[in-house]
Amino acid sequence: MKNWAVAITAVLLLLTGCNDKEKASGPKEPVKEVEEVIQEEVENELPYVFPLTGVGSEAKTDGRAVAVIINNHPKARPQSGLNKADIVYELLAEGDVTRFLAVFQSEKPDNMGPVRSARDYYIDLAKGLDALFIAHGYSEEARELLEREFVDNLNGMVYDGTLFKRASFRDAPHNSYITYENVLKGAKEKKYSMNQSPPDFHFLSEKDSQSITGDEANTVMISYSASEIFNSIYEYDESVGKYKRYSNGDQTIDYETKEPILLDNLFIIETKHQVIDEAAHKEIDLVSGGSGYLLQKGKVMKVEWKNDNGVIVPIRDGEVVPFVQGKTWVNVVPTNPGLQSSVSFNVNNLN
Repeated sequence: MKNWAVAITAVLLLLTGCNDKEKASGPKEPVKEVEEVIQEEVENELPYVFPLTGVGSEAKTDGRAVAVIINNHPKARPQSGLNKADIVYELLAEGDVTRFLAVFQSEKPDNMGPVRSARDYYIDLAKGLDALFIAHGYSEEARELLEREFVDNLNGMVYDGTLFKRASFRDAPHNSYITYENVLKGAKEKKYSMNQSPPDFHFLSEKDSQSITGDEANTVMISYSASEIFNSIYEYDESVGKYKRYSNGDQTIDYETKEPILLDNLFIIETKHQVIDEAAHKEIDLVSGGSGYLLQKGKVMKVEWKNDNGVIVPIRDGEVVPFVQGKTWVNVVPTNPGLQSSVSFNVNNLN
């Protein structure tokens, strides 16, 4: 890049020297200024990096993450705020119904929701990121953790109608929303610090991300049941270098802005699931590790997953596999039926 900048400067100097009129009427000082500006821009990298996306910034990137349970029932779609999330974890909540844990740190959405009830494994994920945990309701296992302040949290069972607002265009329980402003208001009320940053993830450089290897995987479908309602389909768009997401044939977009969800990494892992009650609530093992897939830039590689101090990371040959800089979606599927039955690559029909 530095050679490129010098070459541009040389061309400018040559043009200046070839034009006698310009040489007579203007000093060479402006050309020096151009050289200095170009070299300064090339040599100086952005001084700060967001810990969950690896994206550089001129301003400081510290600050606490906020992890919000987002409803994924068809009556809750499209959701608000998912396009701003650095990481989204998608797991089964009960039966065949998936729910999201959306983690925000680099961007702060105005509105988030619909917010739904907590499960203990979502709480564990938030705890690993040292995030402020936001939910509306809870399972019995989750309630026990929240009531003993296992993780800093704000819950709609306490703040319904105050910090949490009910939308008129949807019916309960698919209509609870919270603004980022109210998250900060609640954190201040409960004297939670919002200064501590989440742990840094590992990321590829921009150059290295252009040479990712693996099998071709331009589309992938993740099936959570025989029904297509909770199928998650991702399609790689080479023109933008990112993945688009679909649910039951509909593209996942933001409710307010209509902006699409665009992802840079898709991390799919299998874990042990066990039904623990008549409501089909589950116990999900996010500790023991296991098999997974990592999709980046239209390629897929087989990886293992590991719980590293509460954070789920991809592993290959004993080393952490870096993410592409940007946004990440993590899909968790049961070991029964497992990755081979739950994940299909190069799906032709998005519907």
